Amino acid sequence: MLLESYHLEIFNSACNPGAMDVHCFAHLDQDVGAALPYLNTMLGGFEYLRDPPAVTFKAHGKLITVHGRKIAINALKDEEQARKIVEWLKREINDAWERREEIVPSYKGAPRPQLIEILKLLPKTNCRKCGEPTCTVFAARLAEGAKGIESCPPLDPERRPKIEAYMGRFRLLDGCELG
Repeated sequence: MLLESYHLEIFNSACNPGAMDVHCFAHLDQDVGAALPYLNTMLGGFEYLRDPPAVTFKAHGKLITVHGRKIAINALKDEEQARKIVEWLKREINDAWERREEIVPSYKGAPRPQLIEILKLLPKTNCRKCGEPTCTVFAARLAEGAKGIESCPPLDPERRPKIEAYMGRFRLLDGCELG
């Protein structure tokens, strides 16, 4: 087992102290840097850095960055959700490491949704019903994985399948079991 233990640091956003969500750093007691190219292959990271190694991906509606000695997760409900996601990642990291002989390591990020392509498919009403000030901001949040298509109430039934098809081309891990 590569990753055995960690400790959590839960905090509120410094730039938005009134926000209801929290953020998390999991400080890893073991260095998992060597497993990151294998984890990137398994989870389809959209950004991979070689030096120092880090992979960023979207899972469970959260942006997650895994570094050799730290995991960062955004927009969590609470500490319990943070623990569930970190425990899931711990299993994924260890599984990737155990199976590294079977996995082709990836040192590149996967393609990302493009803001302009998403914006073309949105109603562009700037109605704020999604909780964002403009459709452009909503498109950016959708592209980064912080918002889902269902957060846009005025999205008409004709456009919904188009934006779902577009977003479906990108590997998203929202269906993964947290355990």
